[in-house]
This record gives sequence, C-alpha cells and structure tokens, in this order.
Amino acid sequence: MQVDASAVAAVLFDEPEGAPVIASVSGTLLAPGLLRYEIASVCTIKLLREPAHAKLVLSRYRLLASLDIEFVESDWETLPLLARRWALSAYDAAYLQLAFTRRAPLVTPTLTRITYCSRLSSICLLLNT
Repeated sequence: MQVDASAVAAVLFDEPEGAPVIASVSGTLLAPGLLRYEIASVCTIKLLREPAHAKLVLSRYRLLASLDIEFVESDWETLPLLARRWALSAYDAAYLQLAFTRRAPLVTPTLTRITYCSRLSSICLLLNT
C-alpha cells in the first residue's frame, strides 16, 4: 500500500485527517522518493506560519525517519509521458506510476486525485469520500 504526502503529513503533524490514515494502513508502506521533499516543504510552510511552534514542528518532522516507508525511485524517462497521458503533474504521476508498477493502492486523505482514481478504482483507496 502506498501513501501520499498529504497522508504522511496528516499523521506526522497530528492533523485531524491523520486518524483515518492510521486506521487504513498496516505493514511497510510505499512512496515515491519525492515524498521526502514534499514533507520537507510541508514542514517549511508550518515553520513559516507557526514560528512559535517551531520546536514541535521540527520534532514531528523528524519522525518521518521512523516511519516504515519504502521509498521507490521513479522511472524518470516515462514519468513525463505518464503525466501527460493522465493530465497530471509529475508529482501526482509519480504516485500513479508506483500504483501501476507495484499494484499498490494509494491512501490519501484528499480528493485531489479523484479524477484518475475514479478511473483506477481497483488500485486507489480514497478516504473521507
């Protein structure tokens, strides 16, 4: 099962969407390597918006290293083609590529991927829909 950045961020930063994510996953998780950059970006935004909570934000960010996530390198040659075919960003296409290559359902607390997930219902699990 793979997780996207919004699912991991919800868990790491103790957001309301984190509880259903935790309830929906087990075992080793999969994610494209770019997830680390996305979580670093979330952390940066939180530091800018919540400077008074910087210590807490950074301690939660450091928990990423303790999560049981297998980071998978994307196939960079085909990624732009997949993104174009499905009208996605390269970021979203990386998750879709992983779903195809590993037959790994995607856990996401957001509906941003609803367009292609509705066409790929057998490999996508949407929460809070």
